[in-house]
Amino acid sequence: MDQQTSATASADCPIPSRRRRLWRWLGLGVVGLSAGLIAVVLLGDLWISWRAAPWIERDLAKVEPMPVAVVLGTARRTLGGHPNQFYRARLEAAAALFHQGRVQGILVSGDNGSRYYNEPEAMRRDLIKLGVPDAFITLDYAGFRTLDSVVRANRVFGLEQFLIVSQGYHVERGIFIARARGIQAYGYAAEDPGGAAGGRVRLREIGARAMAIWDVLSGREPKFLGKPEPVKVRKDSAEGAHVSISLSWARTPGSRHKIQAFGPKMQ
Repeated sequence: MDQQTSATASADCPIPSRRRRLWRWLGLGVVGLSAGLIAVVLLGDLWISWRAAPWIERDLAKVEPMPVAVVLGTARRTLGGHPNQFYRARLEAAAALFHQGRVQGILVSGDNGSRYYNEPEAMRRDLIKLGVPDAFITLDYAGFRTLDSVVRANRVFGLEQFLIVSQGYHVERGIFIARARGIQAYGYAAEDPGGAAGGRVRLREIGARAMAIWDVLSGREPKFLGKPEPVKVRKDSAEGAHVSISLSWARTPGSRHKIQAFGPKMQ
């Protein structure tokens, strides 16, 4: 009886052993696949920066004159109710470009997905406070994503050449999307507030770039297109004017645009 039991136990031993080996190989496969996916995503992030590098400028004095600046939208305030420094920096950069004659009109493109949330209208009001006349501000209410903003700038607003304004890494993604579609987009990098918030945004950007590559490869279209619309631009260039501007919010050290608000200050 004991010999029979021992033989049975011996015959059963290889089965758990094979299962352990199978799970070990499966685990290694998952780890390898995950590592490969992360590597591809990170390489995609670097590739977009490399592709966009020739067409992005970070020095206002070196920006070549362009008919229109396209400002990519974001919320005016953070989820915690604090002023959004990314928003402030983008609008100050756009206003500086206009006042120094680098652009002759501004197209603000953002999300207006509901009656209670309107990024383009908020940007319009704050640009006016920064001294940009309403007559030269055009609103794109369907800039839900960066892809929507850059493609609509070309296909709805008829811009064959324009200057994208946002933080540098965001501008790079916008240029990548535009150039992949044959659109002559250039970019001006607004101040990056940095800090913990800047780090979180940059991490999210890595995922956004992976999605941008997929959008380009799949030929994804904007959510809405619609009929053609004109962009408002001034006829006379103000090139050479030097105006110091800012929104009246707490600023980060080393900001590139001096504090001197036009009109009523933002609350």
